[in-house]
Amino acid sequence: MKYSIAVIAATLTAGSAIAETQMDTENLIRTRDITGGDIYTMNVEADDAMWGDDDAFAEIDAEWNDIGEIEDVILSRDGQMIGIVAEIGGFLDIGDKHVMIPVEDVKLVPVDDQTYAYVTRMTEEQLEEMESVDEGWWN
Repeated sequence: MKYSIAVIAATLTAGSAIAETQMDTENLIRTRDITGGDIYTMNVEADDAMWGDDDAFAEIDAEWNDIGEIEDVILSRDGQMIGIVAEIGGFLDIGDKHVMIPVEDVKLVPVDDQTYAYVTRMTEEQLEEMESVDEGWWN
């Protein structure tokens, strides 16, 4: 019995070690590296041609306006990203609101090798006009 347990434990340990070495983590991003990050607006409305150019979003542009913080990443039940919840407006958590920005209106931008921000093609005014979401939104 002890021998069987030892063989099972060794097999499980070897299996997880193999899985760890085969995972390509270079192209993976953890949500903890996104949530709490900044969200920017470009201060101009981006047309579809500009928004479709992924090379335009390789880094944070000095002209962008930091408008809030990424509170959450929203996924569908089948694992597809639907959007992000962003805390926008206010000052020192007074007068702020949470809005859900659809995935088609945000682009992920690296801040450095370990953290990320989002830029949205929506203006600050458009975001302020959005319906607020809170914990009650989930019920």
